[in-house]
Amino acid sequence: MHPSKVLFQGQRQPLLLPACDHYAGSEKLMRKSMALQQELGPVFDITFDCEDGASAGREREHAELVASLLNDEGNRFGRIGARLHDAGSPHFAQDVETIVGAAAQKLAYVVLPKPNGVADVLRAQQIVNAAAEKAGRPASAKPVPLHVLIETHGALHEAWQIAALPQVECLSFGIMDFVSSHYGAIPAAAMRTPGQFTHPLVVRAKLEMVAACHAYDKVPSHNVTTDIKDSAVVANDATRAAGEFGFTRMWSIHPDQIKPIVKAFTPRLSEVNEATNILLEAMAADWGPIAQHGRLHDRASYRYYWTVLQRAKLAGLALPDAAAAIVNQPESI
Repeated sequence: MHPSKVLFQGQRQPLLLPACDHYAGSEKLMRKSMALQQELGPVFDITFDCEDGASAGREREHAELVASLLNDEGNRFGRIGARLHDAGSPHFAQDVETIVGAAAQKLAYVVLPKPNGVADVLRAQQIVNAAAEKAGRPASAKPVPLHVLIETHGALHEAWQIAALPQVECLSFGIMDFVSSHYGAIPAAAMRTPGQFTHPLVVRAKLEMVAACHAYDKVPSHNVTTDIKDSAVVANDATRAAGEFGFTRMWSIHPDQIKPIVKAFTPRLSEVNEATNILLEAMAADWGPIAQHGRLHDRASYRYYWTVLQRAKLAGLALPDAAAAIVNQPESI
């Protein structure tokens, strides 16, 4: 039987998305990010940004540009989404009508910023679904996935309820808006390293959001690194976000940040080799318990190592033949 069938036995498997979510606001940067995605492959997602990318007074034109690029032949992998204006903005409905209405079939997801709680997400979901259905993508068949920004007190308080919504596939932490919403009670240093990993209120917010995601098999996405030129800072932030906080995805706001983020979230070759060896022995034992190097392994650890191989494949890592043979098995077996 296929490993996923044996190890999860009909249960929902953890959702895996590309580890880097790259934001682009201007037409120049959107096209540059599309060209880079075509060069590197779908190892990162692109989010076209309407909230911060649109010039004042030109919100409709910006939404039309986003729709046209989504429908462009350069969107060959189908891994481009759009951040809309927040649901309380007068531009939200226009964004939905223009972008979802014209490019529903090509949208990988939409990002909903600044909800104050689950009620705001549900209202936005209803509007998005209505536009998608008119465009031939009904929610009953293939709903447009929702990525929700957790950056308000209300959204953090209801993060578990938001993560539980079936159409939501990712929660992203918006650190700058979250810190700003405390009106000076959290220092500005908590928006960047090391403060973002040590200030108790920020740490608590990140951990609560990540816990909600993992409870409902959703993807937790770490906030941006504002130091756009120093790749070492980006790599350090991504490594800590993954290793210490349980994030499986992270924002990028500059093309130079993409590769360090992807690398930090990609399993090392030693991890891939270990996972391969353990899973090969497990398969030989018909998925019963095994002992390797004096350590017991059973289906609980097999699920972990199976995910290691899936993450490595998603990141475009060149897998050893034995690992590729395991992870590329057809689901039908």
